[in-house]
Amino acid sequence: MTAFSLKVIVAQSLAEIGIPDDDIAPSRERSRTTRWLPHAHGIGIRSYPSGRSVYVAQARMGGRQRTVTIGSAAVLSEAQAIDVARRVLARALVGDNPADTRKRARAAPTYLAFLDEFWRKVAPRWKPSTREKMGSYRRHYFDDAFADLTIDAISETDVARWFARLSDRCGPGGANRCISILSQMMRKAEDWGYRPEGSNPCRLIRRNRARPRERFLSEAELARLAPILAAARASVNRKQSACASAVTLLLLTGCRRQEIVDLEWGDVRGSRLRLRDTKTGPRTVWLGRDAAALLAELPRLKKVRFVFSDGSRKIAGHNASDAWNRMRIEAGVADVRLHDLRHTFASHAAMTAETLPMIGKLLGHATVKSTARYAHLDDSHLSKAVNDLGQIIEKMMV
Repeated sequence: MTAFSLKVIVAQSLAEIGIPDDDIAPSRERSRTTRWLPHAHGIGIRSYPSGRSVYVAQARMGGRQRTVTIGSAAVLSEAQAIDVARRVLARALVGDNPADTRKRARAAPTYLAFLDEFWRKVAPRWKPSTREKMGSYRRHYFDDAFADLTIDAISETDVARWFARLSDRCGPGGANRCISILSQMMRKAEDWGYRPEGSNPCRLIRRNRARPRERFLSEAELARLAPILAAARASVNRKQSACASAVTLLLLTGCRRQEIVDLEWGDVRGSRLRLRDTKTGPRTVWLGRDAAALLAELPRLKKVRFVFSDGSRKIAGHNASDAWNRMRIEAGVADVRLHDLRHTFASHAAMTAETLPMIGKLLGHATVKSTARYAHLDDSHLSKAVNDLGQIIEKMMV
């Protein structure tokens, strides 16, 4: 028998998967006999009064005992029947069941319908800041991702093409974040019965290699930036002044952008900030003298609860980013992102001999691993420490 003939038999056998024993009428049940092969568990020959005999296989699939017809005993040898049976059952047991596939195809929603369902069910459990960020990802990268497919039809190839486009569009890190979100969606699709278990098409997609960024402002760059920040804070334009003050506080505290933009006067408790919603949960931020003095200078408006506002409502995150984009060009540090102000705070803390656990606590890191990137940022400080230690030892040896 040719390999092509075996493929045809496998295909025909798969088409019959899903017929349980109890679907056969009692009269037929009594009139047939089945002889199970002693050396091949679950595989046997079923004979009918007409004289026809077929090879069959039984296995438990989807919680029920299923019988699969392998092929005619007049066509297949016993060895061929065992070979085909094992291949058919192996495919069926991992979910390649045409009967289940047809049922799933009728039930599976379109990708867009599933996206709406996923957001409706999952988003209420996210923190407000997470909902805002995830909403932005959805608008930019997910709403038009697989619009012409049903959720169960999205393949690894489809995901790989989408991921490659995103890597060019929003960079390696952004694409990695997007595929993590899509993987979460696919797991939910499996949980809700829209995709076979273990069929997540994101599993084998190789993520982009992370490229840690170590850019921070040097002392000379900070000296150039200081008068620019001071001039912007003194502006008569309330929004411009508020944005500059927010940027300055980012630099003085190492906080994340949204933590400062969303800051309310009720969160300011003397020499500390009590942040209610951060990436790692509520936390306390201790203020240095300069940060406390900055907050003390800001006007407190009765009808506005936010620390940084234009007089009627709080500034938005993109307002602070736009203000920084203008100031960094003026200061000659165009390659420094707003988030790099956080790196600057941590880097200078590391260079003043603060320990990694202490820096992690100041930044609100969940693990020391996140803080470890600041351990070797400036070799000159390590060299100085080695030289100082050498001089001490030399004096002791005299």
